[in-house]
Amino acid sequence: MKERYYLNFEIALSAILANKFRSLLTALGIIFGVAAVIAMLAIGNGAKQEILEQIKLVGVNNIVITPVSEQKEEKVKDEIVLPKQKKFSPGLSIMDAQSIAAVLPCVDKISPEVVIETNFVAGGLSRTGKLVGVEPSYFEIAGFSLEEGSLFNQKQLINGEQVCIIGKGIQSKFFSQENPLGKFIKCGSVWLKVIGTIKERLISKSSISNLGIRDYNMDIYTPLKTIFIRYQNRTLITKSSLHENNNDESGSDAESNKKPENHNQIDRLVIQVRKTENLNGAAEVISRLMLRKHAGVSDYEITIPELLLKQQQRTKDIFNIVLGAIAGISLLVGGIGIMNIMLASVLERIKEIGIRLSIGATKKDIVLQFLIESVLISLTGGIAGVILGVLISLLVAQIAGITTIISFFSIALSFGVSALIGLIFGYAPANKAAEQDPIKSLRYE
Repeated sequence: MKERYYLNFEIALSAILANKFRSLLTALGIIFGVAAVIAMLAIGNGAKQEILEQIKLVGVNNIVITPVSEQKEEKVKDEIVLPKQKKFSPGLSIMDAQSIAAVLPCVDKISPEVVIETNFVAGGLSRTGKLVGVEPSYFEIAGFSLEEGSLFNQKQLINGEQVCIIGKGIQSKFFSQENPLGKFIKCGSVWLKVIGTIKERLISKSSISNLGIRDYNMDIYTPLKTIFIRYQNRTLITKSSLHENNNDESGSDAESNKKPENHNQIDRLVIQVRKTENLNGAAEVISRLMLRKHAGVSDYEITIPELLLKQQQRTKDIFNIVLGAIAGISLLVGGIGIMNIMLASVLERIKEIGIRLSIGATKKDIVLQFLIESVLISLTGGIAGVILGVLISLLVAQIAGITTIISFFSIALSFGVSALIGLIFGYAPANKAAEQDPIKSLRYE
């Protein structure tokens, strides 16, 4: 029995090798179909992975409030506009965070942030960077892990002590040859003692640009109260702020073109709710609360990064399904091509079929011979397609800078489908060959 199968395999292989160019053309549809499926799935997996990483970066179940400049209406030339009474808004502040925590029971953590662009100096080195005033909840929400040291304790938070936690990039820049714990780094005009370092967090350039986030590795973190006491508290009325307000009221052209001063006490407020299903409802309540506290002035923006990213993921999933379907169609076309060529091959080899039948070959042998031919062509095309698909995926990642992930599942799927196509589309020609009348086949010219 094994000898019979082996003989049929040899005959099928010799028929393919006798028509190499035609066999190659027959396999092209399978080659490009398999390559397209692997490349599309690799791009889709890469996009999905990138979005999951972005969700981790912005945190889970977060609502982000950021201050924005109030939109101003410009007077059209020669149009008389009655003066409108300007509403006063205190801006985004710690009071907003306290009100949200008191009103919403579904809130898990709240993290107010203040970001100051300043100069860092230590060990004779200097560079500009961001000093971020935070509370301990910030590190939990953002998913940061300490590499060494400790977080801020209650005494440091309440007294606004001169302490800080540095990112991995800052450590590499200023303390590459020594342990930074207990050392001092000058941030602006204040020397801060390093009490902890954060583990490095890999962030791609695309994530930084798409999400509008900072490179956290290059930040220095200090207690929020330290910022208010030792740097600036924008809600306090100072002599300089009164002077600037008086200049604004003078209405000079120079002052009207000047960038408005930031009167928001904090630069960002992140609210983390316990469950994802509470996100939309919580955002609606927060919006109404903020509008009331800000005297109807929309000088803030509320966003839900996780939902936006998941919507983006759904859009990409649909796009990938469409691309995968198109790639699948090319595999189908490749199968039809195999069937057409095999049918033509049956017509060309009727006499050969008649001779085999007359010397003892059974109809099963003829079916098996032509099935083996079609499956061999599709399997060879599948192997070549896998290699081409992997190369295309790597090339796309290299040239376009897109993350691609080649999975074993995509390779196994496309290769298995190519073998199945050879089997399905090869059966009709094989059956047609087996149904030939040996006597008529021998007479066929």
